[in-house]
Amino acid sequence: MKVLVTGSAGFIGHALSTRLLDRGDEVIGVDNLNDYYDVNLKQARLGMLTTNAAFTDVRCELEDADGLNNAFKQYRPDRVVNLAAQAGVRYSLDNPQAYVSANLVGFVNILEACRHHEVEHLVYASSSSVYGANTTLPFSVKHNIDHPISLYAASKKANELLAHTYSHLFELPTTGLRFFTVYGPWGRPDMSLFKFTKAILEDRPIEVFNHGKHQRDFTFIDDIVEGVIRILDKVATANPDWDSGNPEPATSSAPFRLYNIGSNNPIELMRYIELLESCIGKTAEKEFLPMQAGDVPATYADVDALIEDIGYKPSTPIEEGVKKFVDWYRDFYQV
Repeated sequence: MKVLVTGSAGFIGHALSTRLLDRGDEVIGVDNLNDYYDVNLKQARLGMLTTNAAFTDVRCELEDADGLNNAFKQYRPDRVVNLAAQAGVRYSLDNPQAYVSANLVGFVNILEACRHHEVEHLVYASSSSVYGANTTLPFSVKHNIDHPISLYAASKKANELLAHTYSHLFELPTTGLRFFTVYGPWGRPDMSLFKFTKAILEDRPIEVFNHGKHQRDFTFIDDIVEGVIRILDKVATANPDWDSGNPEPATSSAPFRLYNIGSNNPIELMRYIELLESCIGKTAEKEFLPMQAGDVPATYADVDALIEDIGYKPSTPIEEGVKKFVDWYRDFYQV
């Protein structure tokens, strides 16, 4: 297939593009290489992709409707995976306009381009953050998500609503994926594993929010990518049993689907740190802090729908995943 991947220089986008190229697909990678985090890391990821003749590198912002439309017109992708977004819960407290531009305006531009260029299937990144103030665990795609507690989460819920509208009005097959705390080699510097590793190796204290009482459904990058590819290959369809009198949130009478992709195995933050300390061979100096605004105490993915519809469940043990990240970090930064 010819697959257009937005955010191709990003953590998940790079890993997904690599896998698609490995299996023989043609990939059109769209990225703006913004400076939300180290551009050198993004360029290093991108450099691994551009050596493949089946990869086309397109520099474009999602907010640039004309530029995006021209890319669709020129390369005619069969399917699209939208991973480009302004990420981060905490950053959204200080820079709300960045989320409106990239995650709302940009996503509408993606929907419009898919609509007008006969895209067979749009798969897009949502987030476990959409569960917001929910406290019923594990989080299920059947749960109500009307109470987001960060602008980032609200923007991702808005993406799901917009996607459903396009599925309903224009029969555009869309599938939203609620990712749960993705980690692994080539990860993002603003996420805990990267920040903790860097600080421990530099003999600096790590900030442990919620006094270490967090629980997270950490999901290894390879498991995320496997789920994305399987879902990309299974084009969303209408649910023939969908009942408008008792509507199920994750399906529809339109070709629209939602899935959690998580390990289905929440880990306490202190256990996560212990594993990291073991892999590095050093004990972290810890600065215990209260929970930050917009954060949630626990995440835990119900993946029953993923298993039932796709036949897949993430399986990488946290011990293996953390070690692979530390090994990559030491190699990449020559530490």
